[in-house]
Amino acid sequence: MTAHTSALSADHTPGADPERWPDVAVPPRASRARTAVAERLVRRALGRLPLRARLAGAEDIGLGGPLMDIRDPDAFFRRIGANGIIGFGESYMAGEWDAPDLVGVLTVLADNAAGLVPRPLQRLRGLWAPRRPAAQLNTPEGSRDNISHHYDLSNELFALFLDETLSYSSAVFRGFPAEYDLLPAAQHRKIDRLLDTAGVTGGTRLLEIGTGWGELAVRAAARGARVLTVTLSAEQRDLARARVRAAGFEDRVDVRLSDYRKVTGAFDAIVSVEMVEAVGAEFWPVYFRTLDRLLAPGGRVALQAITMPDDRLRASRSTYTWIQKYIFPGGLLPSTEAVERITTGHTSLRTAQRIRFGAHYAETLRLWRERFTERSAEVDALGFDAVFRRMWTFYLAYSEAGFRSGYLDVQQLLLTREETM
Repeated sequence: MTAHTSALSADHTPGADPERWPDVAVPPRASRARTAVAERLVRRALGRLPLRARLAGAEDIGLGGPLMDIRDPDAFFRRIGANGIIGFGESYMAGEWDAPDLVGVLTVLADNAAGLVPRPLQRLRGLWAPRRPAAQLNTPEGSRDNISHHYDLSNELFALFLDETLSYSSAVFRGFPAEYDLLPAAQHRKIDRLLDTAGVTGGTRLLEIGTGWGELAVRAAARGARVLTVTLSAEQRDLARARVRAAGFEDRVDVRLSDYRKVTGAFDAIVSVEMVEAVGAEFWPVYFRTLDRLLAPGGRVALQAITMPDDRLRASRSTYTWIQKYIFPGGLLPSTEAVERITTGHTSLRTAQRIRFGAHYAETLRLWRERFTERSAEVDALGFDAVFRRMWTFYLAYSEAGFRSGYLDVQQLLLTREETM
């Protein structure tokens, strides 16, 4: 470990909390009618896709391509009948289906996401799709719980697959394919590009919303900036402070456990890396108004954000998904158009620059996923069970597939104020 990661075990107990996810060993109950409809729809969808779905080793469906091995068709269709797309992911967690090339299968599904559900049923989404629990609303209290669910799992867990910078967002590579040992430089390249976009130099008053484990704050302080960085994760706060101290920048970096809505002051630059996805659509106007309020005259905001197509956002924004249930409660990806609508309608901020690099995220996720798999014994040693490992493997592969298909993108945005006369 480098000096920045030497304090990894600061003040917490690693291990899985069984209350964070339910037991998926037993398929949920579903009426025969719902199960039959789910089976008919899934068989119809799989039959039209460029993959090979094998049911219990006896029957193949599909046009040919990566293999989806459905080992327990009855449980698989029953889960989907009961819980829709959530059931699809839970069935993988339970080991009812698998794939030698999981990313390949999920990429095919992502490529065809818009057409998997027949249009008449898409219009009736509110009747069949689960609704997001009210408890996941990103109020100040709800945000703390939502962030803790993911980021307070265990610093050691994240360190098993992240590189030494502990950067948990898309890197920027020089070329593909990339090797794992190139990740630190690629993460610094991403951070430097964002700091350059924000105009961060010596003496800059910088606000970072979403600390992570402190790498951006340390890198900004090395430029001579004075940094306030806020997070809702106690685990991240403690380790980020230790890393700032180890780097010798305690006098320049203030790491606080605070909601972004509570920040006061004026800042020459504001940066936020893949945090807007955790805000929730209901609070996007509040988030961008907060940026507007905190930005000093002539200041610059640089954001890194994962985005999805606007039509898919409009269709699914109230739907409860597998990712929201198990990985990022309260999360929702914005679209480019949604950002434009909100900044134009609620703030004086306007997009001055946009850089897209979704292929780099796919590569970043591949490296994380492979590393996570290689270190599965160490994941077990931290107290996380096989269901958790399958859950996280599915999450990383599902995300990678989204970027490989182009369904998801990641952007760095420069926002500047539209000054009034």
